[in-house]
Amino acid sequence: MTTVALGTAGGATDAQQPQRWAYALVLTLSGIALGVSGMPAPLYGIYQSEWHFTPLTTTVVFAVYAFAALGAVLVSGKISDVVGRKPVLLGATAALIVGLVVFLLASNVWMLLAARAIHGAAVGSIVVAGAAALMDLKPAHGTRTGQLSGVSFNIGITAAILTSSLLAQYSPYPLRMPFVVIGVLVVSIGVGIILLHETHTSRTAGPIRIAKPAIPADIRVDFWFSALGVMASWSVLGVLLSLFPTLAAQKTGVHNIMFGGAVVAVSAFAAAMAQLLATDVEARRAALIGDIGMAAALALTIPALASHNPYLVFAISATLGGVFGLSFGGSLRHLSNVVPADRRGETMSAYYLLAYSAMAFPTIAAGWAATEWGLAAIYPWFAGAAAFACLGAALLGVRQPRP
Repeated sequence: MTTVALGTAGGATDAQQPQRWAYALVLTLSGIALGVSGMPAPLYGIYQSEWHFTPLTTTVVFAVYAFAALGAVLVSGKISDVVGRKPVLLGATAALIVGLVVFLLASNVWMLLAARAIHGAAVGSIVVAGAAALMDLKPAHGTRTGQLSGVSFNIGITAAILTSSLLAQYSPYPLRMPFVVIGVLVVSIGVGIILLHETHTSRTAGPIRIAKPAIPADIRVDFWFSALGVMASWSVLGVLLSLFPTLAAQKTGVHNIMFGGAVVAVSAFAAAMAQLLATDVEARRAALIGDIGMAAALALTIPALASHNPYLVFAISATLGGVFGLSFGGSLRHLSNVVPADRRGETMSAYYLLAYSAMAFPTIAAGWAATEWGLAAIYPWFAGAAAFACLGAALLGVRQPRP
């Protein structure tokens, strides 16, 4: 790694010793942040039973995270260009800790909404500023960094959900201990961020503005191929993290919290492995395989749940996670390969605007419908609609001319 030089007020630079652990630290922070976003998933069933939640309330609590994350995604990149990566990462890490404290003390739904909003803003900031810091540290390894980031996200979710499930099931304080344990981990990572050298040495002048979403005309078909893929996959992710553990428990009769958490964790782990193993698969092809595979896997979740067999539910959850990893990872890589360098900010703003909207609005709609007609009754309709969207993305990809 090359030496990092930091500018001083007088224009001179002070040589900094390279921090060989910096890349791994930022990658770990990104994974832990996504883990924090997913760790309440096994706990929603407890909140529902103890606080008499409806499915709609659960999905609104989940969706607040997506809206806050979207806002952070749109502004944190520009902020990190102006003030540096380290202040954004440090502030976001502190916000993660504050959100965990709110969760720890939560006694009503409003505190859960506040905690999720804080975590959404923190995670969105870490994802954007962390990606920029990783590129600062290893500018020649963009593709590898993107792949490792995707893997770390899913590994973080897997580890956090399994830890949360284990502590919720077997500790005497199921709604407290998970946040204490992961809070200690976040604090330790925060110490590392304090010691981190600033990776962005050339500041960008000008006011901090929200990135304006836009789609370049010459990549419109490519954009919608990628966007439809991420919208379908993230809508599935929203329901998977908010309602699916409860549905799996209802259908299989296994009400151990570890089971519901493991159903989600196996999907996240399979997504990580799929992204890792698909390194040499061309991005467009990976996305096509993922889109078609996700449509098929969504259809198969219906008979798997109807079988009441927990092993089949595990198997289809792993399959769904694997094709989700291909769909999301391939879509993002494909768009990254075709977007013009001078239009990246506005294009990715449009991409994530659609992605987070697809995570939030269908999840809320599913929660409302589940409150009205029951979760088991509406799930096949949701799965069918999401599968149809996946096939639509695949059709666009098949019809577009190859580069």
